Amino acid sequence: MNDQTCLPIVSERLVLRPFEPSDRPGYDAYHTRPEVYRFLYSPVPEGDTLTEQFSTAMSSTYLEEDGDTLRLAVVRRDEPALVGEVLLKMANKAALQGEVGYIFNPTYAGAGYATEAVRMMLGFGFRQCGFHRIFARLDPLNTGSVGVVERLRFRREAHLLQNDRFDGTWGDEFIYALLATEWEDREGLQ
Repeated sequence: MNDQTCLPIVSERLVLRPFEPSDRPGYDAYHTRPEVYRFLYSPVPEGDTLTEQFSTAMSSTYLEEDGDTLRLAVVRRDEPALVGEVLLKMANKAALQGEVGYIFNPTYAGAGYATEAVRMMLGFGFRQCGFHRIFARLDPLNTGSVGVVERLRFRREAHLLQNDRFDGTWGDEFIYALLATEWEDREGLQ
């Protein structure tokens, strides 16, 4: 299901590629920010935890079994700055279901990089991986993230009330999804 020969994925402004050791400073620049981790429901990683997390990101390059995650660095073509990352997870191989996720450095917010990178990852997921459905799970308070999926015309399928808890605080979750047929119908509009 996974075709690594299609990597990197390149657009006019961005390159999606596997993480490299030289990405570590850029990775740390946003993975150490509390405002980024507020919506990831985990504490900000430090020390060995951050090192292990980066190592996992560098080795997350296959989608073969349920739970496998492909993590790609998002870099600008004109200046190879790491602006964030996108991921595609094999949620259910038998049902051809994938989950898309993304984390971006707030320093680069407002330039449309997240929307562009997620669009690129959707194309990869539907065309190269053969997914039937790709979904995203988000905190409704993360308006930037909600904006990304809504700009890409995902359909909101669920609003789960108080289904997650972090640091003693309950949080809701939106589930958005897009079918391969919807993607194909809209592809000409992008």
